[in-house]
Amino acid sequence: MVKLTAAATRSIPRIIIFALTLVYGFAGLFFRDPWKNEDAIGFGGMWTLFRGNTFDWIVPHLAGRELSLGAPFPYWLGGALIRLFGPWVGAANAARLYSAICFFATAVAIWYATYLLGRRPEVQPMAFAVGGQPDRKSYGMTLADGALLIFLACIGLAQNAHETTPMMAQLMGIGFILYGTVRGLDKPWQGGLWTGLGLMIVILSSNLTLSLIMVSSTIIAVLTSNAKLRLRWTLTSTVLGLIGFAIWPALWYGFNLSPELRHVAQVGWRNMPVMRSSISLDSIGFLGVNFWAYAWPVWPLAAISLAHWGTNKSAGAWRAPHLAIPLSLFIGSLIYVLFRVEANEHDLMILIPSLAIIGAFSLPILKRNLISFIDWFAMLSFTVIAIAVWVIWFAKVTGYPESTAANLARLLPGFQAQLNWLAFFIALAITGVWLAIVRWRTSRAPKEIWRCLIISASGTTLMWVLLMTLWLPTINYAKTYRYVAARLSQVISTNTGCVNTSSLGLSQLASFDYFTKLDLRDDPNCPWMLTHSQSEAQAFGSLNDKKLVLIWEDRRAADRDERLRLYEVSPK
Repeated sequence: MVKLTAAATRSIPRIIIFALTLVYGFAGLFFRDPWKNEDAIGFGGMWTLFRGNTFDWIVPHLAGRELSLGAPFPYWLGGALIRLFGPWVGAANAARLYSAICFFATAVAIWYATYLLGRRPEVQPMAFAVGGQPDRKSYGMTLADGALLIFLACIGLAQNAHETTPMMAQLMGIGFILYGTVRGLDKPWQGGLWTGLGLMIVILSSNLTLSLIMVSSTIIAVLTSNAKLRLRWTLTSTVLGLIGFAIWPALWYGFNLSPELRHVAQVGWRNMPVMRSSISLDSIGFLGVNFWAYAWPVWPLAAISLAHWGTNKSAGAWRAPHLAIPLSLFIGSLIYVLFRVEANEHDLMILIPSLAIIGAFSLPILKRNLISFIDWFAMLSFTVIAIAVWVIWFAKVTGYPESTAANLARLLPGFQAQLNWLAFFIALAITGVWLAIVRWRTSRAPKEIWRCLIISASGTTLMWVLLMTLWLPTINYAKTYRYVAARLSQVISTNTGCVNTSSLGLSQLASFDYFTKLDLRDDPNCPWMLTHSQSEAQAFGSLNDKKLVLIWEDRRAADRDERLRLYEVSPK
C-alpha cells in the first residue's frame, strides 16, 4: 500500500494532454511519400487493393505478385480511406490516416484500461486518519494520465507509429483486448464486446501464430487474475473471436476463389511474417541490443512496478488484475517476437501497451532521486537533440557551418534545401513550448506523481515534430523512390510491354508501382526486367535462355549499396 495525498493525484489539464497526444499523433503523417521498407510495403498493399478487383480485396498483395501480404484488415481500412479521402489529400496521405486511427484508438484504450484498474480497491493509497488521501476517481485518472504519457514517451514508437504497417492494427487490437478484459470486471457485456473486437482485429491483421498467442494470453490473464470475469464476458468475447477466425476463410469460399488462390491466402495467414518453430537466436540478439533504447522509459518503470506490486500480498501480488492482465498480454507478445525469424523494430510495438499500463503503477512509489534522474536525463537528451536538429537544418538552408553543409551534400547528393516558412514557425513554436515546460519543471517542485513523465513525453513530441518539420524534406528525399522512379519513366515508356519485377524486393515493387505507370509483373516473358541484383539477373538469363542487355542503372541518392538495373530481354 502506498501513501499519497490528494494533491499528488491532481490530473493534468485535459487540454494539455489532448494537445500533446494530437500533435504527436498527427506530426509526420502528411506531406511525404511512402518510405522505403515496411511503410512502402503496407501502402503498396492498400494501393493495389484500392485500384483492384475482388481478388485484390480478399487476398492483399502487391501489383503483379501473387504473394499474400497476410491478413486483410489493415489493407481494407487503408484502401477504404484512400477511396474516401484520396481525391482530397492524395492516396499516400489518406492511407496514413489508418495509422492515426490505430494510434489514437490505442492511446484511448490504454488510458481507460489504466483508469479502471486504478479505481480498484487493491491499489488504493492508504487512508489517513484525518483524511486527505485521493479519492478513487482522481487516483485512477492520474494513473491513466501517467500510462498515456509513458506510451507517448516511448522513444521507439516515434517513427514506427506513423507508418502504414499491419503492426499498427495489431497495436490497436491489443489495446482493445486490454481495455475489454479490464472493463469486463464490472461490465461483462461491454467488456466482452471490446475484448472480442480486439481479438478480431488481431486475427484479421496478423498471422495465426500471434492470433492464437493473444487468445491464449487473454485466457491465461483471466485464469490467473483473482478478480474473475463472468460468463457474459466469456460468451461475448468467444463468439466475436470465433467470428474473427471465420471471416476471411468465409470470403475465400463465398467469392469462389480457386484452390491456388486459397492456398496463397492460407500461406500468407500462416506465415506472414515468417515464423520459426523454435525461439530464434537472431530475435533474441535483436531484443538484447535494441529493446532497452526502444522501450525507454517504459521498461524501467514497468520493472519497478512489478518489483513492488508483485511482492505486495495485501494488494493481491501477481494475481491482482493490474498486474495479471497486462503482464499476460506482454509475455504473449514477447513470445511472439522471440519466434520471429528476424524481428525488427516494428514488432516491438506490440510490447508497449501492456508495459505502459504496468509502468503507470510505479508512479506512486518512485523515489525522488529516480524521478530526478528521469527528468534530467530526458531534459538534457532532448535539448541536445533539438539543438542538433536546428544546427543541421540551419546548415542545410544557409550553408553555414560549412563543414556540416558539406557533409550533408556528400550524404545526399542532389538535394536542394529550401526554407519552408510554415515548417519553420511550427518548429519554432514547439521549441518555445519545450522551453516553457522545462522552465516550469525546473522552477518549482510539483507534487503530482506524473511530473517525471511530462518532460519525457514532451521531449519525444519535440524531437518528432522538429524532425517532421525542419528535416522532413531531407528525410523524404533519403527514403523515397520517387526520384529514381521518375528517371526510370524517362527511359522506358508505358506502351513498350510489361516489366519483369520477380527479383525486386517488396518495398521497391510497391514504390515503383505507385510512382510509375509501368506494367509491373512477376512474368519471365516480359521484354524488360527490373532488378536490384545483378547475379539474379544473370541467373535468370541462364535459366530461361534469355539475352539481357543493360539499358539503365540508377540508385536512390542516400543508398550507396543499392543498384537498380533495367535490362532489355530477348531470346538468345
